[in-house]
Amino acid sequence: MDDVSMEKQERFSQRMTEILNAGALNLALGLGYKHRIFDVMEGFDAPASPGKIADAAGLSERYLREWLGIMATGRIVELSRGEAGEALYYLPKEHAALLTRNAGNSNLGVYAQEIPLLTACAMEAVSNGFVTGDGVPFSQYPDFQAFMGELSDAKHRQVLVDQFIPCVDDGRLLERLKKGIRVCDFGCGEGVAMNLMAGAFPNSRFTGIDNHEAAISKARDDAAGLGLINAEYCVADGATLKDSHRFDNRFDYVVAFDAIHDQTRPLEALQSVGAMLAKGGLFSMVDIDAATDQAANMDHPLAPFLYTVSLMHCMPVGLNNKGAGLGMMWGREKAVAMLEKAGFDRVEVLSMDHDPFNLHFLCRA
Repeated sequence: MDDVSMEKQERFSQRMTEILNAGALNLALGLGYKHRIFDVMEGFDAPASPGKIADAAGLSERYLREWLGIMATGRIVELSRGEAGEALYYLPKEHAALLTRNAGNSNLGVYAQEIPLLTACAMEAVSNGFVTGDGVPFSQYPDFQAFMGELSDAKHRQVLVDQFIPCVDDGRLLERLKKGIRVCDFGCGEGVAMNLMAGAFPNSRFTGIDNHEAAISKARDDAAGLGLINAEYCVADGATLKDSHRFDNRFDYVVAFDAIHDQTRPLEALQSVGAMLAKGGLFSMVDIDAATDQAANMDHPLAPFLYTVSLMHCMPVGLNNKGAGLGMMWGREKAVAMLEKAGFDRVEVLSMDHDPFNLHFLCRA
């Protein structure tokens, strides 16, 4: 092996070491977030012992001490010594600002749960898919769906009503919602976003559509618990609605949050949205900010992470029942082309200051 090859091998060896450490840290970060250890440590103004942290978190000190070893060597928390030489641990405020539930829209800690959850839910099924080409049913992911509900809750509560909606159509949508219009959340999941909108705009009427019965059941229960009389939910395959004519020309505004790329028949789903819109209606498709060409994503700061989430969930779910399998990283170019093919001839692609990882595809009927 010549000197150039040796140097390349050494660089890649260092890269592999970084990858192995980062993967392990991701797993440990996810556990720490789940058990609210970061939230507990955020409350300490000075370094604390493992016993004190464990007591405050209600956790096993032995498990916590091992976990703290990962966090300290991974430079997530700071390790120091007390007067008697005992180990003390501290979560810097700058780190807490990105790791705890108090971080709001800056919270990156919540995403550390994704890869461990997807591994537990679907590793074997996805591995089999490499051989068979088969998709993976939505029902394979119950724990991940619960996590996505938590993630949507945190995200939408922070920005949906106060930041996203006021920006749509230069503020005109906000005024229309206040007066009263008909709205559909297409691929609504557990109804987090729709229930927030229904509560904020009581003069408007909201319909949530999703093909996952368990999610719709929870959405209905939550709406009832909130006393929302202007919210209704129905179980339906969005791709079939254009043929059933069930909601033709019904809605003044349709929104789909990260839902289209998971559809088994995304083109038909978008055609259904077009059929559902009343004259002059608006459609907001919020989806990942990426390029269709993988080469154009080489400098995307989260590209490996997002492609992995897509491989483990979005693509196999979309492949189920011989579906299209778009995947989360289908990209802006393919998204615009599909919207235009579905019949939307006026598509604006808008960035969002409050959400740098997604784009807002605003379409007009």
